[in-house]
Amino acid sequence: MLDALRQNTPRIIAIANQKGGVGKTTTAINLGAALVEEGFNVLLVDLDPQGNASTGLGIDAEDRSLTTYDLLLEDADIREVVRPTGIDGLWITPATTDLSSADIEMVSNEKRSFLLHDALRQPSIDKFDLDYILIDCPPALSLLTVNAMVAADSVLVPLQSEFFALEGLSQLMLTIRDVRASANPNLRIEGVVLTMYDGRNNLSQQVEADARDNLGDLVFKTIVPRNVRVSEAPSFAIPVLDYDPLSKGSFAYRALAQELVSRHQVTTK
Repeated sequence: MLDALRQNTPRIIAIANQKGGVGKTTTAINLGAALVEEGFNVLLVDLDPQGNASTGLGIDAEDRSLTTYDLLLEDADIREVVRPTGIDGLWITPATTDLSSADIEMVSNEKRSFLLHDALRQPSIDKFDLDYILIDCPPALSLLTVNAMVAADSVLVPLQSEFFALEGLSQLMLTIRDVRASANPNLRIEGVVLTMYDGRNNLSQQVEADARDNLGDLVFKTIVPRNVRVSEAPSFAIPVLDYDPLSKGSFAYRALAQELVSRHQVTTK
């Protein structure tokens, strides 16, 4: 019902996988930057207590006086939490380790699964004229991740090209099914994107073949390669698209953004 009060309803995508180190934050940052290049306005919600997305976009600790924690548990106005990044059209709600206690504090709240849903539907968010909201989830199927799924239109799953990559997907799919059944019937799987891919490696090729055999069109055609420039960019607190625009990683995230937009049948602005 909150959406009825809104002038513009952005598409909300949760970037989730309970395994750590699969490229969630890297994908959130660089997909966001690539969508901005396509002409869209993007908000990145840092929902990970590690705050890596915030650090990776140059948000200093002293600039995190209000964070995603305040958005969830202190009823903060989203306009006061959102911070600009060094990229025009890309904003972030930063995170700190305060979020690590949020799961426990939310348990006693009867609306515990809908806190992020409601926070991202404040009418004041229209100030930013957003087209996409990307949620960088923590590496766990926790109450924070459930909040992201309840708030989202869809879930994008980064899948590292390594042994056992598909093993954890079944539990994630079950969680998505449970959220769809209980709280967000419109939630769908946006797709699975293969990350850290090494085409010279037989294992990467096997993981891709298995993923496409099992998941079909859910797997994005775009593959994000293992690329040193992608790994270096966070230490400079910028996306790889700014750090090295001509790197293979930059081209991959641009292609992913274009494929994502084409799935939504949205033209660039």
